[in-house]
Amino acid sequence: MGILLTDVLACAAAFLASATFTPAARDLAFKLGLVDNPGPRKLHAAPVPVLGGLAVYLATMFAIAVFVTDDEWSQMFGIFLASTLALLVGMLDDRGMLHHQIKLMAAMPLAAIVLIGTDMHSEIFHTIEAFPVVGIPGAWIDFALSFVWFVGIIAAFSILDHMDGLCSGVAAVVAAFCFSFAVTGGQLLVGTLAAAILGASLGFLWWNAKPARIFLGDGGAMLLGLVSATLGIKLRFPEIEPGVAWMIPVLILAVPIFDTTLVTVSRLRRGLVPFSSPGKDHVAHRLVALGLSHRRAVWMIYGVGVLTGGLAWCVALFPEIAPLPVGVVAVVGAVVSIAWLEGTPYERQPSPQVGE
Repeated sequence: MGILLTDVLACAAAFLASATFTPAARDLAFKLGLVDNPGPRKLHAAPVPVLGGLAVYLATMFAIAVFVTDDEWSQMFGIFLASTLALLVGMLDDRGMLHHQIKLMAAMPLAAIVLIGTDMHSEIFHTIEAFPVVGIPGAWIDFALSFVWFVGIIAAFSILDHMDGLCSGVAAVVAAFCFSFAVTGGQLLVGTLAAAILGASLGFLWWNAKPARIFLGDGGAMLLGLVSATLGIKLRFPEIEPGVAWMIPVLILAVPIFDTTLVTVSRLRRGLVPFSSPGKDHVAHRLVALGLSHRRAVWMIYGVGVLTGGLAWCVALFPEIAPLPVGVVAVVGAVVSIAWLEGTPYERQPSPQVGE
């Protein structure tokens, strides 16, 4: 009960700090010229500040500084370094001072290396000395999987911030489920970190919900992706076989994974480079094109996140019988949804012409 109370207080502190810091970050963004101007691919009609990530970052770090125990600081220091890197690179990108590919090709991999270097990694194959035939140590496989996980989830959140309240709300849903698993499993670090980012995301969401008065910016979206990826990879289920346990964080983070998969498949089919061809072809955009309001589209995506989080709990509670049917439902549902959404009307980027 003491641990739960501490985490609840951490969540409340982060919420209040985020709600307080966000208007200050908004004013600072206008002074620094950190605004997102209207454009053909934009949904807003007036300039909107893009320094919300700074408020989320400060609120999260404040809650961590107050409520994290001394025993957890070695790993929290790695999260601090990687989060600071993500925020700074994203802010420079928002300011137009970096090529947009620097995020994907340098900042995200470097953040992943920092996290892995501070013991943030998968443990699925860690106890295997070497794989048959190839002879690769299991720890190396875990490090490779962790690297792909971190870069993939950070990138997914980076492109998820395309509609008011979407990225911060999805991050809050992810944090809430990670918090529930951490509390029931007695995982102190995950519980405190999840509580902090949950409170910070909700405090920011008050200002970011439609009509948004401030955006996360690339720094904020990358920060939420980094923390969400860390929460997923640090969840531990010692009573569940590793071949089953990996499904739980994947289901918790199914929304950003699915959205990224959809746009990747869609853009590759049209001859576009997925992360270099922004456009209105994400899940939320397509739902709006089908007639939903922006708010309803965002809330529907929240609902899908809650549904897949519930499936994650089914796997955790019934590890002997649930994984196969849940896996089949998830995969078939994803494939059918991608095929259906690809057939719906949406604003398509033009395919590159021959010789371009």
